[in-house]
Amino acid sequence: MKKFLIILSSVILLIMLWDLTYYRLGWYIDFQPDKEAETFIKVTGEEIQLDSGNGYEPFEIRGVNMGSGEPGEWSTDFDIDKESYLRWFCYIKEMDANTIRIYTVQQDIFYNAFYEYNKDNSDPLYLIHGVWVNDYVQNSHRDAYSDDFYDTFLDNCKTMLDVIHGNKKISLGRMASAGSGSYIKDISPWVIGYILGVEWEDLTVAYTDDTYCGKEGYNSYQGEYMYTLPEASPFEVMLCKVGDKVIEYESKRYKTQKLVAFSNWPTTDPFEYPENVKNFFMKCAYVDVEHIKTTDKFISGQFASYHVYPYYPDYLAYIDDLTSFGITDKSEFYTSDGKTNTYRAYLSMLTKHHSMPVIISEFGVSTGRGMAQRDMNTGRNQGNMSEKEQGQALVDCYEDIMASGCAGSCVFSWQDEWFKRTWNTMYAVDLTRTPYWSDYQTNEQYFGLLSFDPGKERSVCYVDGDISEWNEDDRIVQNGDVSLSIKYDEKFIYFLIHKPNLNLINDTLYIPLDITPKSGSYYCKDQSLLLDRAADFLIVLSETDNSRVLVQERYEVLRSTYALEVYDFDTYEEGSVPDIDSPEFIPVDMILQTATALLYNNAEAKSEVFETGKLKYGNANPESTDFDSLADYIANGDYIELKLPWQLLNFADPSRMYIHDDYYDGNYGIEYIKINELYAGIAHESQKDRISLSPVALKGWGNKVTYHERLKSSYYILQQLWTK
Repeated sequence: MKKFLIILSSVILLIMLWDLTYYRLGWYIDFQPDKEAETFIKVTGEEIQLDSGNGYEPFEIRGVNMGSGEPGEWSTDFDIDKESYLRWFCYIKEMDANTIRIYTVQQDIFYNAFYEYNKDNSDPLYLIHGVWVNDYVQNSHRDAYSDDFYDTFLDNCKTMLDVIHGNKKISLGRMASAGSGSYIKDISPWVIGYILGVEWEDLTVAYTDDTYCGKEGYNSYQGEYMYTLPEASPFEVMLCKVGDKVIEYESKRYKTQKLVAFSNWPTTDPFEYPENVKNFFMKCAYVDVEHIKTTDKFISGQFASYHVYPYYPDYLAYIDDLTSFGITDKSEFYTSDGKTNTYRAYLSMLTKHHSMPVIISEFGVSTGRGMAQRDMNTGRNQGNMSEKEQGQALVDCYEDIMASGCAGSCVFSWQDEWFKRTWNTMYAVDLTRTPYWSDYQTNEQYFGLLSFDPGKERSVCYVDGDISEWNEDDRIVQNGDVSLSIKYDEKFIYFLIHKPNLNLINDTLYIPLDITPKSGSYYCKDQSLLLDRAADFLIVLSETDNSRVLVQERYEVLRSTYALEVYDFDTYEEGSVPDIDSPEFIPVDMILQTATALLYNNAEAKSEVFETGKLKYGNANPESTDFDSLADYIANGDYIELKLPWQLLNFADPSRMYIHDDYYDGNYGIEYIKINELYAGIAHESQKDRISLSPVALKGWGNKVTYHERLKSSYYILQQLWTK
């Protein structure tokens, strides 16, 4: 018995040792040192070719970027289940895409689902795998040769290779910004390449190049598979070293090779811009993969990867003379209305510059109600685009990409992601709670082709003129013959207004809202309205192009943070603080990232804003033929239905019903307070006496969100393009 226990213990110990060394530490013995690496995907000139079984044929990468987030979870929770992945893979293939791109190692569930989908599939999906570089490493004192940058980057690359070959086990938390689990499915037969790195921080690149410029060992590299030209910068040398060792590791351990690229974007593109553009956009760094070359031993080849959106940063919009970029004739870049299509021009610059295939590995526009940037030439903005407009913008971008000679592209993105943030709204919300509500004002959450709508199967209300979702229990106030009902979910607060003989051409209706107990006014000056409670917002419903939400100036969030940029004064200085009971109700605006200084040739030009409080008329039911995803309200007979996103009313976290505190009462900015109710009223413009506001009980949903999937209109528009 004792001998048996010793043998059993030894076997268990050996298994544990094998598991540790092979699956976790990555140790291996090369039993075929003389075997050459093989590939089924390769670069020929500026073209990518795939071995279809009958020889190599041209292959256009037609891809979709896939994140790891879903409602109620952070992206780093990696909580998507296998069934969802399998369903999504089918949707993506039915759209006639052929490639999925992911940014980091996912949970093992993804790889198991990908293997199951492809294993017996004669028309498989392919994968481009990324390797993430932690944001906290880039945005720090570190340069690219710091141990926790370079060493971690290279180690994570090798880990990714072991994962796709089914030879890795990763403990929870062992790899930053990545999943965990047992990776035992070999999906490498369907992996066509790797995009190493992220959108590089320009300061990190510049700091690295400045620190190591002229230092021996940092200005050139000669590897077995990659080497640098004399023009290479220290940062490019770092990329070359990582790329060479990645190819070496896969070639020698797994006897195979894939395509390799290094992530890039306009911020670190290889072009030299005029001084005014460089100064305004702080264009201080360059990454040019043309300085990285490959040897004959790398049989797959290298491509250039860029994230390029129509609006960011649209350097060319501020440059009249493009001859320095090799563009002497702009006629091919004109839009139908005579404006320059700077997106296509920029893409053409990229393809002319590179001797290798160029892949636009991210392009897209957002269907969020909020907006961060305008595309002044083609109207493909960052936000405030309907789903149909998103679809058309994707078609236009794709056609520009292919017309410019790119070898492929990947749409950003597959699914909407509630957890995300945007620079011009993140100041106004609780960033620790973003996965638990759908913030329609934050455009970054809505780049997907797949929407997550509130409700398990249907939302509680659709703004379409059909009032069948409403009942007497929803009614809040009756004012003469006018009534108001309210309900809400994880995305909107909904209003139903009833007025006999309603005619919006002639009628104007007012809905005052008291959100915060800290401020507000009993009087709305411009509308001459008297209220029995101090209101913070006033909804004005009138003819279809003149309805909007107004905010009492004390509670204007834009002013609280961006007064200097927008109004050219410090709102916290004595004499600039709005009165706590100011009767002024003003439009609700949102700041945009527009180079107004360059646009107007005036360094003192104020930042551009757009009126996000203006309400759009239309049918917001996805099942309607005239569906407009940006529609805020609609009238039908004697009824008006209206939906407002929570953030528009200064909710920082509606899942727990937290709103903005008074910006000026010792806060000097945004702090939060919890409320259990708001007050709402309703009145016709003809009312002269004081308007009564009634309470609306508010109860958050905490972390328990409800949602259902819906393919956006843009999905079908893109599908129609790709399948024709």
